[in-house]
Amino acid sequence: MRICSLVPGATEVIASLGLADHLVGISHECDFPPSIRQVPVMIEPLVETHLTTSLAIDQRVKELVASGSPLYHLDERALHQARPDMILTQDLCHVCAVTPGQLARAIQSLQPPPDVLTLSPTTLGEVIHDVERIAGAVDRLAKGQALATELRRRLDSINRRNARRHSRPRVVCLEWLDPLYIGGHWVPEMIDLAGGCDVLGSTDAPSRQTTWREVETAHPDVIILMPCGFSIDRTINELQAHDRWRRACEQWPNLYIVDAASYFSRPGPRLVDGVELLDSILHPSPGNGIDPVKAIKLEASILVGGGAP
Repeated sequence: MRICSLVPGATEVIASLGLADHLVGISHECDFPPSIRQVPVMIEPLVETHLTTSLAIDQRVKELVASGSPLYHLDERALHQARPDMILTQDLCHVCAVTPGQLARAIQSLQPPPDVLTLSPTTLGEVIHDVERIAGAVDRLAKGQALATELRRRLDSINRRNARRHSRPRVVCLEWLDPLYIGGHWVPEMIDLAGGCDVLGSTDAPSRQTTWREVETAHPDVIILMPCGFSIDRTINELQAHDRWRRACEQWPNLYIVDAASYFSRPGPRLVDGVELLDSILHPSPGNGIDPVKAIKLEASILVGGGAP
């Protein structure tokens, strides 16, 4: 089967099912596992996120959306050359990927027409169910069910451990840096499973813009920075340009940066890794330490040129 996956999380599922060699097309964000990085890229962003600031990205995205302009370019010629039998796409966030309308126009002339599986999960349960949906669509249902069962087992294990806690830290998750956005969809659920209380986010609701004032009045015990699609280094580079974040380190001693691109932004199997990471942040212990590759505690020294520890 020739598979075109335009969703990073779905691409990870395909690889987990042992079908990485069947990929004939991916999106610009599909980078895990590393073995798939040689697959032809079918989508390119029209907003260059790597060379600009969070504020500039937000402003440009809002301008394009207001004008009805697309945020992504779909390489229709490459799609035709790939001749996919199956296309995996999403209809959850039109800011994050090519829209279903763009894709529908592109595949009209494909012969034979490929099967299309559209994913729109907003909860962890739906994300894991999509593992089974993808597996069924590519004739690997048994493997998909086994993977889904293991993901549910890991979440159940964390949930049982934290359900016995008498107190939960108050947590604020920030999904964007300028302007500030509260993490949505599955993020509040992840915090709950990890034994915290997301004081500004709402389970199954999209992310929303917020203010420093709202964050302050929420009186968080822990703030977690998870700007959508950013690595830890990308986040640090952004924070170093603003004095406000140095003051934030003094105001909130429990402020963390996580690898959002790998463990929080993408609806896929590694969200379960993200819950385990949150558990280690909110409830550190000798046997439950924070992996510095996945998260770091933000300190003022890092923002004055010290770099990540």
